[in-house]
Amino acid sequence: MTRYKATPDGNVPFTPEEEAEWDVQEAEHAAGADDRAAAEIRTERDAKLAATDFHGLTDTVMSEAMTTYRQALRDVPEQDGFPHEVTWPDSP
Repeated sequence: MTRYKATPDGNVPFTPEEEAEWDVQEAEHAAGADDRAAAEIRTERDAKLAATDFHGLTDTVMSEAMTTYRQALRDVPEQDGFPHEVTWPDSP
């Protein structure tokens, strides 16, 4: 598929060098897709953990269910299919 660039004279096809450079840029972007998806999931996981941090204060006894939930959140990156298929644990 031919790519085009906009110029004052209208749309002009890419040169072979521009095509090659664009292919490299697309490949680099695609290669980072998993890393970007993983970062998004970890950000969401960290927010869920932060929302339960008060359960770990020294004057509060954390329930077994909350301990299990927080561990399950920490284990999200270990799930099969991560980062594209994530099963979030249910909050107690």
